[in-house]
Amino acid sequence: MRPRSVVPGRQRWDVKPVLGRPRTAEVLAAVLRRLPGITEAQASPVTGGVLVRHDARVKAADVGRLLRRAVALVLEGSSGAGRPAPERAAEPAPRADHGTDHGTDHSTDHGVVRPVLAVGGGVAAGVALLRGTALSKQLVALGAVAVATGAVVRKAWRRTVDAAQDLPGTGAERHPLLEIVGPHRRRLYRASALSVACQVSEMALGTFLGWTALVLIKGEAAPLVRFGLTTASAQLWGLAGLVAAACAAVAGLSYSSNLQWRRLGQDIEHDWRNRTYAHVQHLEVQHLEGERTTRIAGALTDDVRQLGSFFATSANDVLQLGASLALLVPLFLLLAPQIAWIAFLPIPVIAWLSFHYQDQVAADYAVSGEQRARLHSQLVNTLEAGATVKSFCTEDYEAERIDRLSEEVQEGSRRTDRSTIRHAEIVRVCTTSSMAGTLLIGGRSVLNGSLPFEVFSPLIGLPQMVLLRMNRLGGIADQYQRTITAYDRVQRLRALPAETDGTDGPLDVGTVRGELVLDNVTFAYPGRPPALADLSLTIPAGRVTALVGATGSGKTTIAKLLMRFQDAEFGSVLLDGRDVRDVSRHDLRHAIGFVAQDPFLFDGTIADNIRYGSFGASDEAVVEAATMAEAHTFVATLPDGYDTVIGERGAALSGGQRQRIALARAILKDAPVVILDEATSAVDNETEAAIQRTLRVFAADRTMVIIAHRLSTVRHADRIYVMDKGGVVAEQGTHDELLARHGLYASLWQLQAGELAA
Repeated sequence: MRPRSVVPGRQRWDVKPVLGRPRTAEVLAAVLRRLPGITEAQASPVTGGVLVRHDARVKAADVGRLLRRAVALVLEGSSGAGRPAPERAAEPAPRADHGTDHGTDHSTDHGVVRPVLAVGGGVAAGVALLRGTALSKQLVALGAVAVATGAVVRKAWRRTVDAAQDLPGTGAERHPLLEIVGPHRRRLYRASALSVACQVSEMALGTFLGWTALVLIKGEAAPLVRFGLTTASAQLWGLAGLVAAACAAVAGLSYSSNLQWRRLGQDIEHDWRNRTYAHVQHLEVQHLEGERTTRIAGALTDDVRQLGSFFATSANDVLQLGASLALLVPLFLLLAPQIAWIAFLPIPVIAWLSFHYQDQVAADYAVSGEQRARLHSQLVNTLEAGATVKSFCTEDYEAERIDRLSEEVQEGSRRTDRSTIRHAEIVRVCTTSSMAGTLLIGGRSVLNGSLPFEVFSPLIGLPQMVLLRMNRLGGIADQYQRTITAYDRVQRLRALPAETDGTDGPLDVGTVRGELVLDNVTFAYPGRPPALADLSLTIPAGRVTALVGATGSGKTTIAKLLMRFQDAEFGSVLLDGRDVRDVSRHDLRHAIGFVAQDPFLFDGTIADNIRYGSFGASDEAVVEAATMAEAHTFVATLPDGYDTVIGERGAALSGGQRQRIALARAILKDAPVVILDEATSAVDNETEAAIQRTLRVFAADRTMVIIAHRLSTVRHADRIYVMDKGGVVAEQGTHDELLARHGLYASLWQLQAGELAA
């Protein structure tokens, strides 16, 4: 189970047990609806998704716990006596082993072998405990610790692998961490090798320090006598040299390994950000419009940074801990098996606590992440709407709203912090208890002569190094959960479909005549009535065609279909007789210049914004385009002229100035087809008249589509289509022809003329 999205009052979860099991999904939804605080629940056996709506009084984090209990209850009930088992139609059939004559099922073999091995191992352990020596009993205890640790780790790993298979875009079998590393395996191996070497050096340093204590207590260290160091002074000098060499090795290897891990994290962050951003750039417009910009930006910044940060820090900690155990366990088995079990007893407990903690706080982290996203979104929106906020005198209201959202984030952070600190302290208690037990039992073994003090002295400090490092497991599990959640969000972004390209060969922009035809086109936005209904119209090549009509009559939708920001559900859109869906989007958009109703300007200079998309244009061409768009006059009055920085979204310019800069950008592109969507709505009448005169020159031998509410903008068009509600053409003709009909266009003209006269 993994949370997909968490918003106030609603949560979506991926619940694998309902996948392919209609009956289980139905029962789970029914159980959830009966729980107090749950207002609605739906479970899909097709996607494995569960939607839960809950009362505002129910904490979002508690919903995850309720859902887990409900799933456990349903699964337990479905496997009970007298109850039908969940459907298995969607599950793969067991594969037969074709290497045998009878096609024996591996699952059957495992089902027999594992219980036999378990019973046999249990009998052997019981005999050893009842009749064995003290050493055999200690080895059995150590074996139980190892088995328990292996079972905990294996269960947790399989659970995360199963969860990874449900993530969109993942390959199936590989763990998310392996997916994150991707092509950087060599650097991972290099960093891992350096970390292992560093741990060997640390173990050697601990051993040398133990021998030093032995020399000071007993006057000599027996292992050093073999090397000719027979006196205490000689042994101390020799140990001083070994300690210095080990310290230098630890410092050098630690520096190198940390550097390699950090570079690996940086490479992972750089690679994921670049690949994800490249995918986002090719998403369909409908998906970009359906997602919060701040949410996408958060995935490209914070979430991607988390992927790299885990390998830069936590992955190194995990490897150091694993290497320490791999070195220390055999060392204890060889030299001091009687105290090995107590030294390593906390390991399965700490491992279980860490993985249990990770599983329990999944919902808390999802809630916290959603709260932070809402706070960030509101901050950005409020800052961008500064003029609106001030004009309505709502500064205090916005401050209170941010304060309220910030308190929610603070409470969510406190909840996760309490869980993290509680886990860390429990781990600390376990490790401290193990140290005390090792000292007590090891000391007794030394006193009764079963363990030489020469062996115990250098070993006593080594488990402490490992067990103290195990205190990091809480932080590692914390970072691991954050990383998996971030990976989930990034993968969901990468799973959004990219724009498909045409298959009918390239489009030569130089040969485009510019005839546009909509043939029986029907289009509707999701969840809305049709914006266009069986619409047919022709935009002749080399002419100026205007689209006018009431708001919501489908004018901008036509522009989106021509640009292939959207594709028609029925009918076809043709450019020079070719269906635009068969043409490369890149070639199609190269052939069309587009000025949107709300033009976007980038944070940069005026020249950079005009030159955007035509990066090789000369300064003379930029000035000429600005002159045609009636922008040169105001640009020339600015202190820095075309090098003036205009801020985010052109904040330093007025609405009319922004429109003229965007229009100059389209003129500089010099495309055979130009679409102007309310491109002069924010300019004054005098400037609009000047722009219209310029556009008549620019429109020569060029197809121009003008979308406008202000009818004076289109009175000189060669053809005018009057759109009505429902995306239908009410009238068409020239300005004079439409006035003579005394229809919808004439009434709109009289209305606007009256307003102008007034």
